[in-house]
Amino acid sequence: MSDAVTHSAPADAVQHTHHHGEHHGGLLKLAVGAIGVVFGDIGTSPLYAMRDTFAGHHRLPLDILHIYGIVSLMFWSMMIIVTLKYVTVIMRADNKGEGGSLALLALINQNISGKRWSAGIVLLGVFATSLFYGDSMITPAVSVMGAIEGVAVYEPGLAGAVVPTVVAILVFLFFIQSRGTARVAAFFGPIMLLYFAVIAVLGGISIAAAPQVIYALSPHHAVVLFAEDPLHGFLAMGSAVLAVTGAEALYADMGHFGRAPIRVSWLVFVLPALVLNYLGQASLLVRVGAPALESPFYLLAPEWFQWPLLGIASAAAVIASQAVITGAFSVTQQAIQLGFIPRMTIKYTSLNAGQIYIPVINWALMIAVILLVLVFQHSSNLTAAYGIAVTGAMAIDNVLLAVVLLNLWNWKWWQSVPLLTVFFALDAAYLSANFTKIPDGGWVPLMMGLAIFTLLTTWSKGRALMRANMAEGTIPFEVFAKSAHSSAARVPGTAVFMSSTAHGVPSALLHNIKHNKVLHERVIVLTVAIQDVPYVDPAERCKVKQYGEGFYKVALRFGFLEETDVPAALAGLDVCGEPFEMMKTSFFLSRQTLIPSSKPGMAIWREKLFAWMLRNAASAMEFFRLPTNRVVELGSQVEI
Repeated sequence: MSDAVTHSAPADAVQHTHHHGEHHGGLLKLAVGAIGVVFGDIGTSPLYAMRDTFAGHHRLPLDILHIYGIVSLMFWSMMIIVTLKYVTVIMRADNKGEGGSLALLALINQNISGKRWSAGIVLLGVFATSLFYGDSMITPAVSVMGAIEGVAVYEPGLAGAVVPTVVAILVFLFFIQSRGTARVAAFFGPIMLLYFAVIAVLGGISIAAAPQVIYALSPHHAVVLFAEDPLHGFLAMGSAVLAVTGAEALYADMGHFGRAPIRVSWLVFVLPALVLNYLGQASLLVRVGAPALESPFYLLAPEWFQWPLLGIASAAAVIASQAVITGAFSVTQQAIQLGFIPRMTIKYTSLNAGQIYIPVINWALMIAVILLVLVFQHSSNLTAAYGIAVTGAMAIDNVLLAVVLLNLWNWKWWQSVPLLTVFFALDAAYLSANFTKIPDGGWVPLMMGLAIFTLLTTWSKGRALMRANMAEGTIPFEVFAKSAHSSAARVPGTAVFMSSTAHGVPSALLHNIKHNKVLHERVIVLTVAIQDVPYVDPAERCKVKQYGEGFYKVALRFGFLEETDVPAALAGLDVCGEPFEMMKTSFFLSRQTLIPSSKPGMAIWREKLFAWMLRNAASAMEFFRLPTNRVVELGSQVEI
């Protein structure tokens, strides 16, 4: 078969998900680890968030009203969106310990599948995944560029070196992905801890020079800003949202670290450091005025500490980029498992299942990121594109949360509606404010999202049509088993025929008996099913049904975060007459050649797109880890 995976329910991912289901080590150790992996994106926001709010595409007057109003808006956005929405509420919704929008969608689909609006929920998840890929392209570009631009702040004569330096760092970062990041990742936590400590201290020193900025934390300053200057307040939200970029990573990485360590690291380390730094930047703007707008982050540092700060911030930006790249690999693997992306070559860079490398995604991201750097030239130009991807994903998370509260947790309307109203109102305001930046670069993630959404939905729909077409006219396996054993010569060994459906006879088996006129002593029809849970209990991995005369059906079940290693799963199976020996086992796969037709289903251009994706999908042999010298492929043509 072109695809030998069946799905209990399609769902997809918005954000990156790590693959560890168990949490080892002390709370403090895990909290430090979470700082290195989870908070790189939101942690590097001070590099550009305050600057772009006042000096970006919609410039604000630099006075007390607007400075205090923006700080208040940023602080309460972090409290409502990050602390209340993600840390307090959404992190309670887990799929057997795993978080992330994909895990949440799979959990929802178990309960709402079949309802009229369930397909719409899945499509929202697919679109959120598409936005995530846009985010994965923009984050490395804006984070590294925002950090390296400190060179031009401290040494204006070196401004021309910023873009080449950024490109060189990004090229190096993508080239080392194939080597794995397990060893380097051990340093992420301490480096990010140092980074947060440094920005907190620098912010505190600046606050001491103008302590009155602490009053900016009062919510009434944000209210006054919107009351006295509603237009500027609304436009400012498009940049102020940069202060909460990466918030969804808290939930996505829950399976890696657990709720408690992420909550501790956010409340004890990250949130205080960010608040101190933003207040420090506000103090600097109050005291120095417009000259500080060049970079209120870097100008917090005294002269003797300027270059060390540049080095620490650059390291933090690289770590933030690494986390997003790793997340793109993880999301891609899960989307493949759940049937929205064609099979791709996946390489495991360590014994840890979470350490994977997908060459196609790596090089595609590298090209896209470098093009963004070369086209936009400055982080301020890129932040216009950044906000829409982030706010779009957050708005979709609200829809998923509403389904969880009302359908899974069965909250009363008077409990859920007020909370959801606050979340929807805030995210809708941020999203609509970012729409004003579409001409300035906001079109980039929308264009990327639409293109990727088209690819994902075309693949999913095409596979469903192809599977339905191939199911037409198939005979029941019970009938085939009774009649086939006497119609062909039996030869020693085991033949495993991969099938995408548990019903009927695989075309590879029919072609084999038609052309070769032989059957092996043991004939096994194997289906691989991806479940709506992250991990499957090994005791429930295999299900075997015997039909007599050496015919068997075997179903292997994997979680959506597990590696689909078929030989390893079969090695522990000895209920089909005798244990499996790979050197006595042949795997038969069917590879379809798609013929676009006028049959109702998809538009011709989408059928041609699906045919192209099918031709370029990685071999099932690689995806299922089958031994290369034991695989036979048989081709067939299919119309959809």
